[in-house]
Amino acid sequence: MVEENSCVAVYDNHLQAEEAVRRLLAKGFDAGKLSIVGKGYQREEHPIGFYNTGDRMKFWGAQGAFWGGLWGMLLGAAFFWVPGLGTVVIAGPLVSVLVTALEGAAVVGGLSALGAALYSIGIPRDSIVRYETAIKSDHYLLIVHGDQGEVERAHDVLAGGDARDVTIHLS
Repeated sequence: MVEENSCVAVYDNHLQAEEAVRRLLAKGFDAGKLSIVGKGYQREEHPIGFYNTGDRMKFWGAQGAFWGGLWGMLLGAAFFWVPGLGTVVIAGPLVSVLVTALEGAAVVGGLSALGAALYSIGIPRDSIVRYETAIKSDHYLLIVHGDQGEVERAHDVLAGGDARDVTIHLS
């Protein structure tokens, strides 16, 4: 398990999550240390998807502007189908952690691929269950990766906003 510190905030909707990312960036946080996770489906009968054109990710569907905007701010993006969760969209460094877990067939007893990725960055099992439940309920996770000072500062910024829950996980 890779030991990392993180601050995880749960948001009710994509507008709140995007605003939180913008607040962090305005406070000088490194976009390369921010990850966001949310459901990647829509309730309309129109197809959705994404594709990569060079260094730009394109997404269409009900929340295309949201994900497209985040992909412009954060490094890395992916669209996965995770058993038990459904389609999940991830932006930020958590993408590479999830891909590494999938490529290495890292299965952590009873956890989904996303849960295994969260576990590998130091998030405890009881919190993983809470975060997977939030995603299943159409909420969004914003994860700030960094040293203890960075995640504590992120907690201070995020706790003053619209987050449903803001938790620090120290290694």
